[in-house]
Amino acid sequence: MGINYAPEETGIAPYTTDLAEHLAARGWQVTVLAGMPHYPRWRVSSAYRRRFRAREERNGVEVQRFRHYVPRSQSAARRGLYELTFLAHGATATSLRRPDCVVGVVPSLSGGVIARLQARRFRVPYGLIIQDLVSPAAAQSGVPGAAAMARPVRAVEAGIARRATAISVITQSFRPYLLDAGVDADRIVDVPNWTHVSRPSGRAGEIRRSWGWDEDVSVVLHAGNMGYKQGLDNVVEMARLAGAEGRPLRFVLMGDGSDRKRLESLGQDVDALEFLDPQPAEVFMDVLAAADVLVLNERASVRDMSLPGKITSYFLSGRPVVAAVRRDGVTARELERSGGALVVAPEDPATLLDAVSDLVADQHLKDRLVSAASVFAEQHLDRSTLLARAERFVAGLASGGSGTQPIEATTISQ
Repeated sequence: MGINYAPEETGIAPYTTDLAEHLAARGWQVTVLAGMPHYPRWRVSSAYRRRFRAREERNGVEVQRFRHYVPRSQSAARRGLYELTFLAHGATATSLRRPDCVVGVVPSLSGGVIARLQARRFRVPYGLIIQDLVSPAAAQSGVPGAAAMARPVRAVEAGIARRATAISVITQSFRPYLLDAGVDADRIVDVPNWTHVSRPSGRAGEIRRSWGWDEDVSVVLHAGNMGYKQGLDNVVEMARLAGAEGRPLRFVLMGDGSDRKRLESLGQDVDALEFLDPQPAEVFMDVLAAADVLVLNERASVRDMSLPGKITSYFLSGRPVVAAVRRDGVTARELERSGGALVVAPEDPATLLDAVSDLVADQHLKDRLVSAASVFAEQHLDRSTLLARAERFVAGLASGGSGTQPIEATTISQ
């Protein structure tokens, strides 16, 4: 149960899709309740635009989709309507076969609530996959009006978490929040997100030439969602400052999101800045490899709400990473554990610009960061290893256990 699913190619959808298709390939019967594809553009894809409900099969997985409100810009009220309209459909879905277990993907919060309600209906166990913490996100993301909703959201989030048979978290940094919410420690399972992309194919030079990225100018790229959480004003102002100082740098924001139009307006007079639409999966990693430096940026208020999924792609790109994030946050802890990124203070364009310029000029540092990132990806982000761990989590749920039983000891539905 969760709003985001393929054909969405970024954000949470690739991980939910990978797990569902992995389970199907292993002999499970898998049904996904999802929304209409809309992320990261926050517009329903044209193929689904006039459909109220849809049922399809994708790589052995039955996908039931429901129409829901999709806000073009973010606010607490719009986000609430987004969640409630999906919840109304998912909670009342009656065309489901009796499952052995139910899994809710959070966020959205509605995915977790639907899992709770459908599990109670069928009297089966349910678990949660926590990709983001919703109440901290309300408090920290910067979405207008959201901070006021953090307390009631926490009540709902804690309620479904306490009643779950087991919870999978993508980072151990989520554990303290769940423990404080009353979840038993032995019901929390660590299943990090994996690298769902392949290494670049070697077309970086071709891409640079096709987009007119001169070899004597270093390209600094941020890829992914452009929302409030990312705080990309910092990158726009860095580009403005670099242009004013005549530094040989070009800044690229690639992706889409609810804040893109405002950012384009903010940066319309910055010659060193350009915007690119999201790129297809088959060329995405080559675009990353075509850059000289990759940037990860977050608002200073973001502390423990999420761990950016772009880390798994960045670390396979073969390019050095600079992260402007708070030192006591989840993202900084993960990056410093890996040794694969240079971490600087958030919301400080001058400091970020100096770090980028220093990195461009220091080949030894670039090589060290790239090597550490590659080793970390191989040792900790391997797709097959982590999908097997995720399957053990689901198998444990299906057997009524904690989500940690070995696969071999569990009967898998055929």
